[in-house]
Amino acid sequence: MISGNTQGVRNSLINELEKLYDMYSKESIFTIEIINLICRVTNLIEREISVAIDRKGKILSVSIGDARSVETPLFNLKERKLSGIRIIHTHPSGNPRFSDIDISSLLNSRLDAIVAVGALEGNVTGVSIGFCDVENNKIIPKLYNSISIEEAINFKFIDEINYAENHISNLKLDYDDSERAIIVGVDTMESLEELKELADACGVLAVEKVIQKKEKIDNAYFIGKGKVDEIRLLTQVHHANVIIFDDELSGAQVRNLEEAIGLKVIDRTTLILEIFARRAGSKEAKLQVELAQLKYRMPRLMGLGKVLSRTGGGIGTKGPGEKKLEIDRRHISERVYEIQKELRKIKTTRQVQRERRVSEKLPCISLVGYTNAGKSTLRNAICEIAAPLDSVNKESVLEKDMLFATLDVTTRAINLVDGRRAVLTDTVGFVRKLPHDLVEAFKSTLEEVVYSDLLVHVVDAASDTFMEQIEAVNGVLKELGASDKTQILVLNKIDKLSEEKLKLIKERIKEEDIIEISAKNKVNLDLLMSKMVERIPSTTREVEYLIPYADQKIVSYIHEKAIVKKEDFENEGTHIVAVVDNEVYNKCNEYMM
Repeated sequence: MISGNTQGVRNSLINELEKLYDMYSKESIFTIEIINLICRVTNLIEREISVAIDRKGKILSVSIGDARSVETPLFNLKERKLSGIRIIHTHPSGNPRFSDIDISSLLNSRLDAIVAVGALEGNVTGVSIGFCDVENNKIIPKLYNSISIEEAINFKFIDEINYAENHISNLKLDYDDSERAIIVGVDTMESLEELKELADACGVLAVEKVIQKKEKIDNAYFIGKGKVDEIRLLTQVHHANVIIFDDELSGAQVRNLEEAIGLKVIDRTTLILEIFARRAGSKEAKLQVELAQLKYRMPRLMGLGKVLSRTGGGIGTKGPGEKKLEIDRRHISERVYEIQKELRKIKTTRQVQRERRVSEKLPCISLVGYTNAGKSTLRNAICEIAAPLDSVNKESVLEKDMLFATLDVTTRAINLVDGRRAVLTDTVGFVRKLPHDLVEAFKSTLEEVVYSDLLVHVVDAASDTFMEQIEAVNGVLKELGASDKTQILVLNKIDKLSEEKLKLIKERIKEEDIIEISAKNKVNLDLLMSKMVERIPSTTREVEYLIPYADQKIVSYIHEKAIVKKEDFENEGTHIVAVVDNEVYNKCNEYMM
């Protein structure tokens, strides 16, 4: 049987290749009959032909590839010995030198040998032979490039195989079980760079990027079939064990791609959900991530869909009972209901906390922005300089140069420069192509944004894609119904920029309220704090009181309801300078000086 890309190859040529199974090559690495046949057919079809031969000289398989490469068999890598198979294959370009894929196949499959034969216009242009060798406890290639066909036939290949196998048997092999990914997209290289960062955040090494400009998405494979074949070969070159797509895939596309490539395939949404699952710290965050994962998984359960729902009454309920798919779907539905019930309780608690802040007339400021823009660093810096005395010992949130370092929303009290007290909320970072189910799941958390008096939009000014990041954040804010909130745009990480580049960035943004800061180095935080006071509507005013000692309960009331800036004890009574709201102002106006 001839495997591989046989489409368009005449049956007569297929029949000729079938004759290879009757040939043997035990004494020599190949025979002249084998070479003549595969080179002649190669020149006729302009495709590579690969022949696998065991140590007894028997031909095990014959495969046809494309003009550049042919897929080689894979063998067990964990045994301390060679595979017992040598691969003879043609290069229709006439160049007999090995490609990266050839060398990768030699090492990955621990082939006895790999042979590349240059074939051009019916002639053999040269032969290259490669063996496995050992150096510094690693398997490396040992190559003999561009020798003649006579030298190849007389080559003492058995000696090379025995030498390699003896050394490999003494190796102390450390198998790398880490995940190595090929990332694939149809958008832009910038989007793939971000996908690489997401993979890094999940502990996955991106070893290769593949991008395809495609106007229409393929329903079966998302990308073109030719690109799928290219990716399959790249997995051999880079030892990849997972493929990550930059866009959301359907269940059928994932299944088709895994069958075609032979590796695990995930999409951007799955990767983001995995990062959130790993980083979630609070009970609420863990429940929200689990809810998003379940909602994402539900429509991707393979099967016949709703027609399998046979547990209700009516026509069609008689039969074998629930299938596994229906049981899985029902379990997911039950778990989704339980999580939503738990989240409603937490939402109620959050509502009570919010109402208390409203009753205390505390303005709410929320830090929003793209993931890794520096929100948590800014939050810690502001709390360090503006936290009230009763909360200075509260923990800082995690600061780390990575995507989605912080998932749990935190709220802390701060003192504004005009004497008022406010609450500062650090929210989860946004990202392009943020999964809709994740936005839905985190809506109860992100409600802090909706109820804020001021949004501080933190932007990573050092990023080459800062404009796209701003647009992505504005898109999520619009989805949350918070796009009309008062905002201050903060250009963070200016310590990484030159004055010229910063000027160009400000010209591109053209916003009125722009503050340039470095949260890490605490640069211009005083300007930001002043701007925050300007943008938060205030009904407070500074008032001076002289309260007789007979009315000291008024002093206690002012201490409780207002911000006391100065207090002296004079002969006539207590002299107080305080920042008060309308309620205190009206109640205590008889004591004003």
